Amino acid sequence: MNLLTMKDITKAFTDKVLFDHVDFSIEDGEKVGVIGINGTGKSTLLKIIAGLEEHETGEIVKGNHVHVNYLPQNPIFPDDSTIYDYVIKANETLDNHWSIEGEAKTILNKLGFTRYDVKIATLSGGQKKKVALAAALLSDSEILILDEPTNHLDNDMTEWLENYLRAYRGALIMVTHDRYFLDLVCNRIVEIDKGKLYSYNSNYEGYLELKAARVEQAMATRDKHANILRKEIAWMQRGARARSTKQKAHIQRYETLKNEEKVKADGQVEINALASRLGKKTIELHKITAGYGEHVLIRDFTYIFLRTDRIGILGPNGCGKTTLIRTIMQTLPLMSGSIEIGDTVRIGYYAQENGALNLEQKVIEYIRDTAEYIQTSEGTVTASQMLEKFLFEGALQYQPIGKLSGGERRRLYLCKVLMEAPNVLILDEPTNDLDIQTLCILEDYLDTFPGILITVSHDRYFLDRVVRRMLTFEGDGQVEQFNGSYTEYFQRKEEQEATAYDSVPANSCKNPADKNENSHENTTNSEKTGKVKTEKLKFTYQEKKDYEIIEQEIEKLEQKIAGIDATILKTTTDFVKLNELTREKEAAEQALEEKMERYVYLEELAEKIFLIP
Repeated sequence: MNLLTMKDITKAFTDKVLFDHVDFSIEDGEKVGVIGINGTGKSTLLKIIAGLEEHETGEIVKGNHVHVNYLPQNPIFPDDSTIYDYVIKANETLDNHWSIEGEAKTILNKLGFTRYDVKIATLSGGQKKKVALAAALLSDSEILILDEPTNHLDNDMTEWLENYLRAYRGALIMVTHDRYFLDLVCNRIVEIDKGKLYSYNSNYEGYLELKAARVEQAMATRDKHANILRKEIAWMQRGARARSTKQKAHIQRYETLKNEEKVKADGQVEINALASRLGKKTIELHKITAGYGEHVLIRDFTYIFLRTDRIGILGPNGCGKTTLIRTIMQTLPLMSGSIEIGDTVRIGYYAQENGALNLEQKVIEYIRDTAEYIQTSEGTVTASQMLEKFLFEGALQYQPIGKLSGGERRRLYLCKVLMEAPNVLILDEPTNDLDIQTLCILEDYLDTFPGILITVSHDRYFLDRVVRRMLTFEGDGQVEQFNGSYTEYFQRKEEQEATAYDSVPANSCKNPADKNENSHENTTNSEKTGKVKTEKLKFTYQEKKDYEIIEQEIEKLEQKIAGIDATILKTTTDFVKLNELTREKEAAEQALEEKMERYVYLEELAEKIFLIP
């Protein structure tokens, strides 16, 4: 059943066209994810659907009994309202008077609230967003609109919300940059691109495949039209005599092709890996204890960062993740312990907030405050050229920052941080407010970043993509280490919990630290327990054996791939053979990637236990 239809909608801000005669509709039971580059109008589309933003042309038709509920990015609350009062008053009716209290407390508990009489004005921005989310989820609406619902949620809460929305019976429209969330919750993706809406009846993975096919087809059509246009131009240039016959049809076709809107490849944030030289001594944490007042968040933690570390910091909200970052930045005094930072360390910090921005300052002036010229792997780049790589082109560079959207300001802030050429990059919730395309390019940049990466993020995809080691908060100020990605960490944790449940007698208490065999004086390398130990780290038998032969194995795989490539070039007509060679090459490339990951791990381990100078 159709719930809402938008026809021929246009919307513009000054000279920027957001929607150019677009259509949109939503059916009962659809779960729609809206994506697009920051500044293209995702939040504006949600507001138009919710009836909170006017459109310039077109019409919106909604069923008489269709109720719409909207969660904005930045909710506004009544003065002096408590958590409980706000959630109840937003949803209480005569029909649900007796049940709403229990339902409200259940959702608030799931979102981390145990006290309901707290004044909303005393909460942090993230906690306020969760209160508004609780109220939105309780609403009895046919269309639920959510703008960035996963921001400020820790991993457990995100997974709970994921399951809740998958079972939600009404229609759902949301903007989120959490790609796992989009993939598991949505059955339709709507992309905003250059003023147009493109709809894909699929989850996020299917959208990627369908969009690739659309872009490929559009490019092929563009090339075909370009060839025709060249012929028409040649005809028009032949002179008046040639135009004496069939001239009207030729001229009309020429004008149509000449004025046709050109298909352009998607813009993207192209970032070269910028970094200053990092010496042997990096950042060393020695038995640090940190917190606020009598509240200890980090207790007796030791870690020495390797020069190629890719660290993800994981834990529930309020556990001390930002506290750990602040101790590394040396903006929070330690309760005990010490921190040593090498002379060559240059930290770039991407904070959750942009900091103080002069909204009247021009975009290019903001970047020039950092540097007029920067040195990249491709040579010298000006501030203007770097801004173009971040999709700030032409006149947009001379716009005041105050005219940028929230996401565009975050992108600009990221540009400024990376232009400082840090060799230690600290990212605090980088996935909040950055569009998916920017995140993809940032992830590619981090692949080649030659320094240390430390990131706090609740984005499971992002952690899986860029992190090779986790520092996890396990309660009572204990910070543990796990070598692997987010998914690998939780798989191991689930396995351990299942083993402990099956094997431990009811009257006994198992200490997982008793089985830790791989640790050293600074930090652990145990993949079994992740407990911090003070024993010396050493190779296992298998690690030592792999370390001795892995370079030869990598070389053999590289030679094999080169040989397959040479054979493919010679095989031009035997398509069966070509398919076999392609599959063989893909298998060899996969094996090479696994060997390279193992090599990096063993090299870091060898450096840590002084097997290499």
